Amino acid sequence: MQLLTLPPSPALATSIRATAQVFEDPKSQALLTHLQQVAPSEASVLIIGETGTGKELVARHIHNLSARRNRPFVAVNCGAFSESLVEAELFGHEKGAFTGALSAKAGWFEEADGGTLFLDEIGDLPMAIQVKLLRVLQEREVVRLGSRKSTPINVRVLAATNVQLEKAISAGHFREDLYYRLNVVNLELSPLRDRPGDVLPLTRHFVKAYSQRLGYGSITISKDAELKLRSYSWPGNIRELENVIHHTLLICRNGVIECEDLRLSNLRIERQDDYQANIDDSAQALLDRAFQKLFEEQAGALHEKVEDALLRAAYRFSHYNQVHTAALLGLSRNVTRTRLIKIGELAVNKRRPTENVLGERLMQLSI
Repeated sequence: MQLLTLPPSPALATSIRATAQVFEDPKSQALLTHLQQVAPSEASVLIIGETGTGKELVARHIHNLSARRNRPFVAVNCGAFSESLVEAELFGHEKGAFTGALSAKAGWFEEADGGTLFLDEIGDLPMAIQVKLLRVLQEREVVRLGSRKSTPINVRVLAATNVQLEKAISAGHFREDLYYRLNVVNLELSPLRDRPGDVLPLTRHFVKAYSQRLGYGSITISKDAELKLRSYSWPGNIRELENVIHHTLLICRNGVIECEDLRLSNLRIERQDDYQANIDDSAQALLDRAFQKLFEEQAGALHEKVEDALLRAAYRFSHYNQVHTAALLGLSRNVTRTRLIKIGELAVNKRRPTENVLGERLMQLSI
C-alpha cells in the first residue's frame, strides 16, 4: 500500500488538512500513475480538491519524486495572511518598508529557492498580488517590498484550490493568464466519498497511529463497523475520518470498534437537501419571474445592483458570517470581505446590516 503522511507538527492537531493519503481505490491509483508521470518534470501543477482530500500530501509527493527532492519544500496557505501582509510574506521586504519592518526579511519564494513552493488556496490571493505573482513566474525573479533590486529565483510552483477557478475567472476574481500559467498540469483529487476503496486502508492507518499514541494494544474493527465506514459520505474527507477514529478509540471497549462506537455526522445529508432545493425547477421559475418584474420596474446598472443585493441577502442568510457567506456564493473569503466592505456591510466594528431597498424588493417579488 502506498501511504503518504505529513511530517509531525503540533499545528496538525487543530488543522483541517489531511495528514495521510493512500492510493488503493482505482481512482486513486489512476491519480498516482498520472502523478508519477509528471512529477520529474519542472512543470507547474494545479491541484484541485475539496478541503481535507490531501492536496498538500500530493504536492509533497510530487516534490519527493522530482530532482528537487533534496532541496526545500515550502508550503504556504494564501488565505492565512491579510491582504496588507501577503505581498511581504510571498516576496519579502526590506527594513523600513512598512511600519513594524524592523529588519529585512526574505519571502517564501526566496526561502524555497532551488526547491518547490506549494501555494495552497491560490484562489484567495487578491487581484493585485496575482499580477505580481504572474510577473515572478514569468521573469523568475522577485523584488522585495521596499526595494528596487530584483533577486533571481529557481522555484517550481505547485498550487492548490478547493474552488472552481474557471468560475472565479468569469466573475472577475482570478486572472485568466495566471490560471493558464499555473495549470500546465492539472491533478484533480476525488473526495473520499467517490473513492470508497481508500476508506478502510486509511481507517487502519489511523487506528494504528492513535492506538500507539494512546498506549493501547491491538485494535480490531467489526464487519458492521467497516460497512458503516464505507457507506458514509465523509463530507469532511480524510480529516473527518481521522477525527472520527480518534474519538472512537477513546470510547470503544475490549479492543474492538463496533458500529455504535462510530459517531458520524449528518452534515452530508443536509448539504444534499440544500443542493436539491437550489436546483429545483420551481425555485428557478420563481427567480425568473422576480427578475422579469425587476427588469420592468428598474432601469440602468442592474447587474451591479443585483450583485450587491445578492451579497447582502447571502450575508443576512449566513447570520453575518463572512466564511459562510463566501461558501454559499462560491467566492473566496478575501473576495467576499472586500466586496462586503465596498457595499458598506463590513465597516469597522459594524455588525448590523444596512438598508437595502432593492434587495428587499427582489425578495418580495420572488414570493
